[in-house]
Amino acid sequence: MLDAIERCLALSQRARGEQGEALALTLASLDAALAEARAAMAPSVDADDQAVLELDLTGYLTAWSPGAAQMFGYTADEALGQHVLFLYAGDDDDGNIAELGIEGGGEAGGEAGATAEVRRRKKNGDIIRVKMHIFLRHDDSGEPVGMLVRLARVGEALSAADKINLHARIIEDSDQGVLITDGHERIVSINSSFTRITGYTPEESIGKTPDLLRSGVHDAEFRAKVRAAMQGAGPWRGEIIGKRKNGELFPQSVTISVVRDGRGKISHTFSLFSDISEHKDAQARMQRMANYDPLTGLPNLCLLTQLVGQALTENRRSQEHGAMLVVEITRVGAISDTLGSDIGNELLCEIGRMFRAVLREADVLARLDGHKFAVALLHIEKREHAAVVAQKLLAALTAPIQIAAHSLQVGAHIGITVYTEDATDVPTLIRYADVAMNKAAQNIEADFLFYSEEMNQRAKEHLRLESELRQALVNDELLLYYQPKVSLRSGRIVGAEALLRWRHPVRGLVSPGVFIPVAEETGLILDLGTWVLEQACRQIRDWREDNLIMPPVAVNLSARQFDSQLPQRIAAVMERYGVQPDQINLEITESLLVRGTDNVIAIMNELVAMGMSLALDDFGTGYSSLAYLKKFPISTLKIDRSFVVGLPYEENDCAIARAIVTMAQQLRQEIVAEGVETVEQMSFLRELGCDQLQGYLFSQPVPAVEFATMLREGKRLAFGTRA
Repeated sequence: MLDAIERCLALSQRARGEQGEALALTLASLDAALAEARAAMAPSVDADDQAVLELDLTGYLTAWSPGAAQMFGYTADEALGQHVLFLYAGDDDDGNIAELGIEGGGEAGGEAGATAEVRRRKKNGDIIRVKMHIFLRHDDSGEPVGMLVRLARVGEALSAADKINLHARIIEDSDQGVLITDGHERIVSINSSFTRITGYTPEESIGKTPDLLRSGVHDAEFRAKVRAAMQGAGPWRGEIIGKRKNGELFPQSVTISVVRDGRGKISHTFSLFSDISEHKDAQARMQRMANYDPLTGLPNLCLLTQLVGQALTENRRSQEHGAMLVVEITRVGAISDTLGSDIGNELLCEIGRMFRAVLREADVLARLDGHKFAVALLHIEKREHAAVVAQKLLAALTAPIQIAAHSLQVGAHIGITVYTEDATDVPTLIRYADVAMNKAAQNIEADFLFYSEEMNQRAKEHLRLESELRQALVNDELLLYYQPKVSLRSGRIVGAEALLRWRHPVRGLVSPGVFIPVAEETGLILDLGTWVLEQACRQIRDWREDNLIMPPVAVNLSARQFDSQLPQRIAAVMERYGVQPDQINLEITESLLVRGTDNVIAIMNELVAMGMSLALDDFGTGYSSLAYLKKFPISTLKIDRSFVVGLPYEENDCAIARAIVTMAQQLRQEIVAEGVETVEQMSFLRELGCDQLQGYLFSQPVPAVEFATMLREGKRLAFGTRA
């Protein structure tokens, strides 16, 4: 009826323009009829499990039925005027308002409109599911003015028959295999997943016992637990190895429970099981990723720690010993840089195979990181046995290793620590072995060393020095001393070498021989070198401002400082302090010459072109050769103190000093002798034709103030007597 009235009203509205005033009474009658129809319809839709709401076009409530109050718990006073969103569940706010989603037709009371099943929130916070039917409401002119919303609760309880059918469907469609046996342990029902997993059809299964799937791998105790569950001892959950129809064994996750009748007697047993083969495979892959090195396939640090940790526990009980070896392979980085990482990786894999071949089966070989391996000898009778193994590992690397078309030669350094003698936990053992390995890398006489507490103390001292040296740069604890260079012709001061000193707040002056190697190893030498150059140039400026005529000052350069930006950095510092190039000499060591690349030569030539002179310090202690002296733009050679100390009495020292002086004279290079402490040494060097000397015979390194005093007073070297 309501639908017919609505259609009639629509037709009447379209006809208004044509019929004019004549239809006004008819329209009023139809509007009244529609209102009556709506009122008559309201009780029928507002049953206990239904609600009726009216909304304006923006979603605010304009009507709230008693059924709505009962369904949601809000009174009309609480609901009217609120936006419909206050009924929405918290996680349903996706930016859309379902009640406002209808477009076009759908008259209130008609069959058209929008229908949806949604979740809504009651006043007490409960979430309910409702079926929502939405209709448009129009005004007298046919324009939409709001929505009529009917809501009905869903989720009514199933009938007994429907419930049985639903449960049967769930069992049949389950991904888990279902096996039901009777009181005599005979199979009475299976589902389709049982057939899919095991390969047995209902015809092949029903009437048989579950032994159909028995694999034979479980012991009697395990089978007794399963049988006890089937006999009512309580639910059992676990993993069982089953056997498919084709004979393949497979792991399954199983739950076994019983069904009892009204008298409490077991009528049936049911088993739910899943094939977990893929899970087990994934688990195995994860386990391998966690415990094995992906490149070499060897155990990683994690697995090494587990295995050695177990051995340590056993050894504490048995009073036995074991050993940990850390092996660092040399030249792998250079090979990878030259031939590519693929060759470097294959080399590491081959070394792993070679090491594995010389070790016992019970020994653990692991890859730690980079080109470092570890070997755990879980049981040894004497610490010397670890040395035997180290020698075997080194011997395995003596011959070149063939990788692709390349014949590659590598070496190794090995550190050894013994447990429980040196330590009783795995991280400490590895750390101590690493300390010994680093010490072996510095030792030219042995490729492997045992850990000792002395090594550990040195390593700790090294770290402490590094930390304190960083603080020294910040806390202004560094200073420069100057050791005069004296002419062996005039006896006058003709230069000085700027030498770095560290005035430690607790230990006083720290010898450069202690902290310079630490700075070189850690890279701090870059900061120290910059500081020395800066301070030397500042001091030259200060002396100039004090009207002191200053001879050239020599500054030592580390090989680490020698990069393409070095000339620009030096030029910037000299310009900042107004220092001329001939006021600074640069001293380098032979280790830089060994690098001997075209880049180094280009940097040297650029420095010389700036007007600076280069001196080769500690000449004769490294890899000196005429080829270097001919190739590099060096103007001064400094004879190392180790060749001066025996003059003039040690024949070999005399021969070496004579050869150096003669060679330098032929190359037109200036010669400076370091460490001259006696008149006899000075006289011998002067007779050879040496140009200058440094040493305690004239002066030890002194602060800037004392050096300035020597210059002002014109201190000179007295030939034939001590200064």
